[in-house]
Amino acid sequence: MNGAMSIISIIPYTYVERKIKRTQKVTIQHSKDMCLYTDNIQTENDCFHINSIFDISYKCVSKESGFLYLHTNQGMFAYTIHTDPAAFIAAYKDIKKKG
Repeated sequence: MNGAMSIISIIPYTYVERKIKRTQKVTIQHSKDMCLYTDNIQTENDCFHINSIFDISYKCVSKESGFLYLHTNQGMFAYTIHTDPAAFIAAYKDIKKKG
């Protein structure tokens, strides 16, 4: 984790885990935070250096949710979000512009 660095912006994202338990299919929805720092973006399982991110985009799929896409030098990563990402994206673009 990024102890000394302060978080610039946070956006919650969700992911679905599906498991088979005995004869039942179980679906678990997890909610985590994506954190923007001055030098990276961190999710539950990934950390992307700010210079390895080319762009962030958003596609609305319903009134309740959409996909936040991180376009990186490692490929594109999609995250399901349920809040407006405008402030998060603007903060990212501000960091890139200063960088």
